[in-house]
Amino acid sequence: MQTEILIYDGIEELDALGPFDVLGGAPGFEVRLVTEGSTRSVRTAHGATLVAGSALTVAPELLIVPGGSDVARGPAGAWAEVGRGVLPAAIGERFRSGSVVAGVCTGVMLPAAAGLLRGRPAVTHRGALDDLAAAGAEVVADARVVDDGRLVTCGGVTAGIDLALWLVERFQGEQAAAARAATLEHHRVGPIWHSPDPIS
Repeated sequence: MQTEILIYDGIEELDALGPFDVLGGAPGFEVRLVTEGSTRSVRTAHGATLVAGSALTVAPELLIVPGGSDVARGPAGAWAEVGRGVLPAAIGERFRSGSVVAGVCTGVMLPAAAGLLRGRPAVTHRGALDDLAAAGAEVVADARVVDDGRLVTCGGVTAGIDLALWLVERFQGEQAAAARAATLEHHRVGPIWHSPDPIS
């Protein structure tokens, strides 16, 4: 499964690299870090530099959107990108082209800014739940991961690992997810909420 993790200045490292590690070692996933446009390197929330292998493609099968800078509204990070508007537009285009979009932590606010979560169940970092509700989402506050078909969201930071393991289970089966969790020595955390009748 072609999987792209969208990185940008101010991202929380674990939001991106947790899912990268989980999916990169799971069967059936081809994972790479990507950026929007021609820029290839970004500075993370804690000062590391990450280099993307390529630019965001037209319609990856799975697009993961990390959060950035927790819930701070600084000059870099998820909130800055919401204000800039470029990434929400790019995410919306990929969703409309058929991509499954998965938001991690405050990265959920980027598809929310694109209007993708209006009227749909979702969760994000505890400090941003009010913002998520204001964006029109139906907040599932007690869930760690919310799967509504082609839109999947999760809570803060380490919840990205559980989101990625859920994606392994969803696309490759429960045994594959259990094996990956065992290799990582990670005890999966829930609850995982998924719609019985997801909106496409």
